[in-house]
Amino acid sequence: MSRAAYLGPPGTFSDEALSAAAPELEGVPLATLRDVVLSVQEGRLERALAPVENALEGGVDPVLDALALEAPEVALIGELVHPVRYCLAGARPLDLAELDTILSHPQATGQCARWLAQSVPQAAVMPAASTADAVREVARDQAGARAAIGTRVAAELYGAAVLAEEIEDDPGNATRFAWLAHTAEDVPAPSDGPAKTALLFWGAGSSGPGWLVACLDEFARRAINLTRIESRPLRRGLGEYMFFLDLEGSTADPAVAAAVDGLRAHADLVRVLGSFRAAPRGVPAR
Repeated sequence: MSRAAYLGPPGTFSDEALSAAAPELEGVPLATLRDVVLSVQEGRLERALAPVENALEGGVDPVLDALALEAPEVALIGELVHPVRYCLAGARPLDLAELDTILSHPQATGQCARWLAQSVPQAAVMPAASTADAVREVARDQAGARAAIGTRVAAELYGAAVLAEEIEDDPGNATRFAWLAHTAEDVPAPSDGPAKTALLFWGAGSSGPGWLVACLDEFARRAINLTRIESRPLRRGLGEYMFFLDLEGSTADPAVAAAVDGLRAHADLVRVLGSFRAAPRGVPAR
């Protein structure tokens, strides 16, 4: 059986998404998102499923940074969109007014920030490595007044009591996951259906006037639609950034290939992270 890494422990949204999308794969839970990406880079696992973007919180920085700066041989070979439904879980039934601490992954607490402020304003919000780690830790604390934000699957798995459900700030909340593979493998081309290409670039001219406009014009004048653009610090000093782009089409399309070649004239580094079949738009029903 083929194996795929995901952010563990069992009961995370990554686990839920992997089980729903590819039940034939053996999931391997890893402790951090960086570990998930590097497990493919280092050849320890054949595949990985990593979150790259959330509808409310935007890009998932640890994954983007690892792909850009530590995993030059990892490619994106597919994507899926998974709906996000959070519950609040405790070791035992508790009134919300009794809670003094809420534990979860920062992405989860960010996606429930308004609900937390309105429903448990007295509780301190503390970070955890993952939503499932948070639920597992809280479930062991029978005497405490803590609760965790996580999945219902995690609450059931670790024996926690569900205190509230659907606490995300937006009912349309969803996370986009990327399938990762090693570029040395036979990476499949996009199959039938709309294609998407993800790429990364940076350059010494990024702090100068008009540089980014010139870069993006390579796509605009070829009528290529950009579906996402995001910047991240390049970690080489203030004012230096790297840019992530998603666009409609495959590098097999002449216009896309020409735009990428044009971008190389402006940027110090251009890396195509992958071309793959685009996930259907909209949030899948649960």
